Amino acid sequence: MARRLLVAALAVAVTIATTMGSAGAEPPSWQPVPVPAQVRPQAGLNEAVALGPDRAWAVGADAVGREAPGFPLILRWDGSAWQRQSLPGIGWQGELLSIAATSPTAVWAVGRDSAGGAHLLRFDGIAWYESRPPRGVALTKVVAGGGETWLIGSRNGAQVLLRRHGNGWRDVPVPPGFVYGLHILAADDVWAAGATDSGATVSHWNGQTWRQTIVDGFPRSAVGSVLAVSPTEVWAGGTAGFVGGPPGRPIPPLLVRWDGQAWSRVAVPTDFGSISSLAPTTSGAPIWVSVARSQKWGPPGSYPPLVPGPDFLAWNGQSFTEYSEPAVAGEGDSRVFLLAPVPGTATVWSVGRADGPEGTFAARVLRFG
Repeated sequence: MARRLLVAALAVAVTIATTMGSAGAEPPSWQPVPVPAQVRPQAGLNEAVALGPDRAWAVGADAVGREAPGFPLILRWDGSAWQRQSLPGIGWQGELLSIAATSPTAVWAVGRDSAGGAHLLRFDGIAWYESRPPRGVALTKVVAGGGETWLIGSRNGAQVLLRRHGNGWRDVPVPPGFVYGLHILAADDVWAAGATDSGATVSHWNGQTWRQTIVDGFPRSAVGSVLAVSPTEVWAGGTAGFVGGPPGRPIPPLLVRWDGQAWSRVAVPTDFGSISSLAPTTSGAPIWVSVARSQKWGPPGSYPPLVPGPDFLAWNGQSFTEYSEPAVAGEGDSRVFLLAPVPGTATVWSVGRADGPEGTFAARVLRFG
């Protein structure tokens, strides 16, 4: 009898301790993660990709001065810290603009040197090396998904899309206007975010042709990020453009959603800024939305009239949860947030470039989860 009472008392104590621990636990939030000490001041990150909890990459430029173009920069997350990657034989000055991966042995990065020349790098699981870029193409972005790898660039002033085919690259027709972002589900299921003279557009590739839809009819609107969660749920984000006003007037964000029947605008809890990135979690919900330079109107009569808005929004299927970028000692706010979800987890990376003192800037890495 005494033993049973002792076991029962221990069980109650464990339950109380667990409950108190859960009640006292802080809710998840975005936290800064240090960049390697070898990364010098005046560095910035342009994009990241993650393949697992101990495998992620981020690209950008290091040692960028007011007149110097800097050097290509690649960081790798090993599960505990970010490490700078060695780039033997890659001595040109410039920056890396984009990174994507289909597997740990097929990671691609595109960049440009100080003369405007295109560069295409590949990681084969052991080392980074230069791969020959498509002839005559200035590259701006690489996108991977569904076992596919595509490039966005321009040739002779005209935009081009290229798809990895065998050991080379093959041109794909381009929808009208400009394409700024892609979400690839399969070779015959690709979504493109962009714009035409008639407004922001989202186009769908079925393997043969593009079907384009104007998702916002204001001529100066554009979407640069698109996320296809399912055939009946597709998101696209960018800017809604602006009408007149003094130089530097803030621009409203634009977030639209496809429900399988029609596109509709989604209200966001901020008045100005740009939707810079969209990302899912493993389950597809919540949907992460990042807002660069987010601002909203302050209380009537307040000065200044604008106050900081949320930098990250998490959609749970019904509403948004708002998150702000954490403060980093000696640095200001980020100029842009590019999201990279970690497969199989609730973790999401965000990389960008933060304001520093006296007009300088610094590489910024944030993590949620």
